[in-house]
Amino acid sequence: MNYLSVENLTYHWGDICLFDNIGFGINEGQKTALIARNGTGKTTLLNMLTAKLPNRKTDGRLYPDDGRITFNDSISVGYLEQNPYFDNENTVIEQVFDSGTTITNAIREYELALESCDTERIAKATDVMDTLKAWDYEQRIKQILHQLKITDFSAKVSKLSGGQQKRVALAALLIAEPNFVILDEPTNHLDMEIIEWLEEYLCRSNITLLMVTHDRYFLDRVCNSIIELDEHRIWQYDGNYAYYLQKKQERRDIMQAEADKARNLLRKEQDWMNRQPQARATKAQYRIDAFYELKDKAASAPKQQRTIELQFETQRMGRKVIDVYGISKTLGGRKLIDEFSYKFAPKEKIGIVGNNGCGKTTLLNLLTGSLAPDSGYMEIGETISIGYYRQEGITVPEGKTVIEVITDIADHISTGDKSMSAAQFLRYFMFGNEMHHVEVASLSGGERKRLYLMTILVKNPNFLILDEPTNDLDIMTLNVLEDYLQQFQGTVIIVSHDRFFVDKIAQHLFVLDGSGTIKDFPGNYSDYLAWNKENQKRQTAEKQKTESVAPAKNQQSEKKRRLTYSEKKELESINQEMPKLNQRKDEIEALMSGGTTDVAQIASLSDEYKTLCDRLDEIEMRWLELSEIEG
Repeated sequence: MNYLSVENLTYHWGDICLFDNIGFGINEGQKTALIARNGTGKTTLLNMLTAKLPNRKTDGRLYPDDGRITFNDSISVGYLEQNPYFDNENTVIEQVFDSGTTITNAIREYELALESCDTERIAKATDVMDTLKAWDYEQRIKQILHQLKITDFSAKVSKLSGGQQKRVALAALLIAEPNFVILDEPTNHLDMEIIEWLEEYLCRSNITLLMVTHDRYFLDRVCNSIIELDEHRIWQYDGNYAYYLQKKQERRDIMQAEADKARNLLRKEQDWMNRQPQARATKAQYRIDAFYELKDKAASAPKQQRTIELQFETQRMGRKVIDVYGISKTLGGRKLIDEFSYKFAPKEKIGIVGNNGCGKTTLLNLLTGSLAPDSGYMEIGETISIGYYRQEGITVPEGKTVIEVITDIADHISTGDKSMSAAQFLRYFMFGNEMHHVEVASLSGGERKRLYLMTILVKNPNFLILDEPTNDLDIMTLNVLEDYLQQFQGTVIIVSHDRFFVDKIAQHLFVLDGSGTIKDFPGNYSDYLAWNKENQKRQTAEKQKTESVAPAKNQQSEKKRRLTYSEKKELESINQEMPKLNQRKDEIEALMSGGTTDVAQIASLSDEYKTLCDRLDEIEMRWLELSEIEG
């Protein structure tokens, strides 16, 4: 069954054509990834697809210049935006209930019906709740939130971190269980543990999916279909990311071969066309028409992919890089870094991993001096020049244009083997002339990140710190950045939730567990993940073994135990005392029931009887314990 049909879609952003007469379809069960370069219209296309959804709450609705978008009327559609909309006054639970789905609307109507005391309205709302099976909805929300590590349901969403807000939006989407899910960069701001959970959830679910993502592991394991937006056209591939790479190259090779063949034939036909018009007039018209068709075919060869060739000159490094001696840092009453010491070496490449909030960015801020440690100190080599790519990205004054951002740093830039103007430098980074005077605020998320990366690298650092550089960058730019970092002659520290990126760059890892401890792991992220899973299995097995062996050991030790000398004497004393107490108990009972005792004596005997019974209870219990040990 077809879920989405896109026909003859065309859209221009100013004078720039993003897509021209494109069309594609998505059927039930397909999990499709949309791939394209930054600035070519991925998010624009998603905004057009979702413009008429009833639960869209942002102003990002866009409509095509021409064409038609059709969803199947029988399905529900959910959309996770790259930057989700939130009502800052809502709590976590209120935000999830405010998702505008059929179920949340039914719950809200039921609550309003109860307040109105209208029996007919209550009965109708109850029937809807029964039909939608919405009674356990709040409990399901809490289960999903717990799985996404959101535990404070009463917290205001405005107080949450970017990662927490993304998880709340994700929970609101998943709990509604739409038939068709559209995700725009779902892994941005999520830590690796949550990404793995989401990956597993999407793989085992039956939902139909369309998503934009730069996470190649995530894409490869989740998606079974690829749509590529390239040169204003759509190309579809039935397979995962690895299959797409293979088939894309095959397609380009075939197109190139056909174009080359057409060019060779075109040379001969061009000679014929260049003859005198009188000679051509006696020839068949079909050959003239065929010439122009051949000319178009020869021009249809795939354009050479424009890539960024990062060849910046790295400043010379001395033998001393950065030496760290016992630094610690506590923020908000929580110790994030505890007595960390390390000597960084030239050319080493380190990945930093850990869950959100464990102190990764805090460590980077300590290393760069933007945050002072509570204790400990650092020594930085005299030749070290730090380039710090911050997670929050570029911040520029309102109205600033792309070229002004670069000329504020330098009018002419040296990349080691050449010198170029600011305009040439922008073209080098795939910002065409038409983009130079565009305001930075109008750029796509990926274009802003690419511009920010330019401002860092142009200063030729030899100690490069990258905090989440993969967010919003397209896969093509990531490939180039990876190649550059592998050849980089300085020291590199990266924080990234992109497992493929970390695997490709990092020689070893700093693993932060949230307690302040930083462990140095000798391998990349895949190595660490495999080790961690095996370690958890081993710990679980050892725990189960200990729990099963412990009772047997306790029983065995109790059987082997013998009474001590003092315990033997205590048992003998109890054996002598117990008969005497029982005899006196019998005597008191006889006196109290004989009818010859006056009131004063009865009161005295009653007190004695109570004390006697308490003592008997005490020594009988002790007698049982000692007798059991004696065997």
